[in-house]
Amino acid sequence: MQQQKRQPELVEGSLPVFVFPTELIFYADDQSTHKQVLTLYNPYEFALKFKVLCTTPNKYAVVDATGAVKPQCCVDIVIRHRDVRASYYGAIDKFRLQVSEQSQRKALGKKEIIATLLPSAKEQQQQKEEEEKRIKEHLAESVFFEQTLCQPENRTASSGPSLLTVFLGIVCIAALMLPTLGEMESLVPLYLHLSVNQKLVAAYVLDLKNSHCKLNSPVPLPGRNEDLKETS
Repeated sequence: MQQQKRQPELVEGSLPVFVFPTELIFYADDQSTHKQVLTLYNPYEFALKFKVLCTTPNKYAVVDATGAVKPQCCVDIVIRHRDVRASYYGAIDKFRLQVSEQSQRKALGKKEIIATLLPSAKEQQQQKEEEEKRIKEHLAESVFFEQTLCQPENRTASSGPSLLTVFLGIVCIAALMLPTLGEMESLVPLYLHLSVNQKLVAAYVLDLKNSHCKLNSPVPLPGRNEDLKETS
């Protein structure tokens, strides 16, 4: 009976891993961002054990780098940046979250998370606003030119993500930030508490949106940073 509930001979590396967020950004001037939390979801009917690896373990401290997740549950993994210095600004590090069944050693699935240290959240926001301004100015010129050429068709050019896509992303992020069912110490009303499966769906949709933008391409790291090592 138990064998019927288990996944039939899972191939190594084939099990989807659900974790949120998929990118960590640390700001040097904001100490509150030096501690980040990864949430690992287990939607399966069997328990999972996990291990956190990192390309630069000397720069980070991971609380409970190894552990287990019960079926239909989730677990939070705390990651602290412990070596904030200017020489690391803009450097891209990677964490790898490996999961397996408790009775096996082989990794059934893995997920990579990008971590970046930036000097200032304000500077980043300013750069983002300036970039958006330049894009809007360019689009404005482009739209004006298109309207001049295509005036008989009475069409306007449009670009950028649709409002539905943006709204869906905001809803998914908001859902993942809400408390999980069973959490008693929360000021959020009980009807806003979501189940693990509901959060799993939100994480999956958000991950699909993020993967579509980045084409799931891992970022290469120079030199020895490509070797993943266990974190402490």
